[in-house]
Amino acid sequence: MTEKTRPTLRRLAASLLYEFLVIFSLLMVGFWIPQTILTGAGVAMHGRLMILHIFALLMVYFVWFWLNGGQTLPMRTWRLRVISADGYRLRPAQALLRYLAAWPSVISLVGILWVFVDRDRRFLHDRIAGTRIVAID
Repeated sequence: MTEKTRPTLRRLAASLLYEFLVIFSLLMVGFWIPQTILTGAGVAMHGRLMILHIFALLMVYFVWFWLNGGQTLPMRTWRLRVISADGYRLRPAQALLRYLAAWPSVISLVGILWVFVDRDRRFLHDRIAGTRIVAID
């Protein structure tokens, strides 16, 4: 990967922070509000069903955006795109693997901090899925 397409750490961090804000908003609209309405109607999801709801909601968000243009809203704002390591668009299985690998990667922070030791500035879940984030200037 050339230095021109390799995103700066500042740009990656800014996009990641913005992504957390978007995820918070998505969870408010797609999870908390429906849960409040359902609870008011006497129907409540508990435990594993709530976790599955969150998991599926975020999977649809990320995988759909990665497969349709390679950019979430924060990535578009910071002019970043996720592509396969060979430079092509992500395949569906690759996008799903990236999503699944991102959970332990982000929760443990190891995958996020990995970017500081990786020569190509790739997150651990990008290494696992065979993807990379590039700057589009």
